[in-house]
Amino acid sequence: METGLAETAAAKQGTRVLVLSTVGFTLFFAVWVMFAIVGIPLRKELGLSEGDFALLVAIPILMGSILRVPIGILTDRIGGRVVYSSLFFVTAVPTYLVSRADSYGMLLVLAFFVGIAGVSFAVGIAWVSAWYPRERQGFALGTFGAGNVGASITKLLAPTLVTLLAVGGIAGGAIPGGWRFVPFVYAIVLVLAGIAVWFLAPRPDHRPAQGRSVRDQLDPLRYLRVWRFGLYYVVVFGAYVALSLWLPKYYVDVYGFELRNAGFLTAIFIFPASLLRPLGGWLSDRVGARKVTYAVFGTMMAATLGLVVPMGPWLFTALVFVVGASMGIGKASVYKYIPEYYPKDVGAVGGLVGAVGGLGGFVLPLLFAWAHDVSGRPQSTFLVLFVLTVACLVWLHLVVRRMVRSARPETQATIAEAGAL
Repeated sequence: METGLAETAAAKQGTRVLVLSTVGFTLFFAVWVMFAIVGIPLRKELGLSEGDFALLVAIPILMGSILRVPIGILTDRIGGRVVYSSLFFVTAVPTYLVSRADSYGMLLVLAFFVGIAGVSFAVGIAWVSAWYPRERQGFALGTFGAGNVGASITKLLAPTLVTLLAVGGIAGGAIPGGWRFVPFVYAIVLVLAGIAVWFLAPRPDHRPAQGRSVRDQLDPLRYLRVWRFGLYYVVVFGAYVALSLWLPKYYVDVYGFELRNAGFLTAIFIFPASLLRPLGGWLSDRVGARKVTYAVFGTMMAATLGLVVPMGPWLFTALVFVVGASMGIGKASVYKYIPEYYPKDVGAVGGLVGAVGGLGGFVLPLLFAWAHDVSGRPQSTFLVLFVLTVACLVWLHLVVRRMVRSARPETQATIAEAGAL
């Protein structure tokens, strides 16, 4: 009886961690990609070039990627409640200061520090994993990752906030208007969310790496397999971030849509790329991560190849929707591997995989701009994604074939059936 009650209490606490982390990650993600929207009026105001715009929207992704490993390790050592709540308060400072910036150079510096919002992914992955048993981690991590839908909040809400107040703001400028109102509002919400997590998260927290050395936590990072997972994550997450940043501009420049409509159409890509992540986790729990990842890469390869061809806006949106749905499922299938292979090092390994994927989100917009400048064709964006997807699919297939060939005859069928890498 007592054991059953304890298990029920632990399950309720795990659910509370999952809800708090997912809602928080949704907000963090909205902040992380806000320059995709505010950068468009900024482009006109400051006369930014294609490269200037790409750098501004990509800089936060860089910061949010490079700190994922150390912050993931810290979360495993001291617990997600302390790290997650602190992250809200720290992120709120540069977010607010963006509303007061008056030059491109200052915006680049602040955008770099706003990027700390992206570290929330490594914190949440480690925190949720610590509170869920292995057989439910795929679904739990997939549900948490659905917080990527925060990008839709920015795409749908930010254009309205931009036009809600006149550029001069109100209260003598204490509350800024125009594009500056977006970071002002986000900063306030970040502070409120940090307070909520601090008081509502369960105590005592789980600390899976307590008592272990940092060197021991970092040991799995020397394996090529971990870095390969990171490359897979570039396809399903880094490319997702890059397209979330790039598509509003694409719709405006290629199809002539207004910013509000461009944000809405981009949300059609973001919703499946975020909300289908729990489905990807559920499928990976049941049929194996490899089978799901195979299907994801194959579908993305076909869709991105189609997008290389000029087409009307509605067919374009339909194919982008397919890409988004594949990414949503694939983000969960890739992360399903981590607690299976490295159950005691989710913070470090998940941080590295997320960092590599996030760096893809930083590099890809710059590659999109370069490909556009070289080819003169906006569709070159999707040629870049097609080549990247093909490379990962080929690598995945070669690794699986090598494992099957090197296994004993009696275990070859088991490897293939189990979906092992």
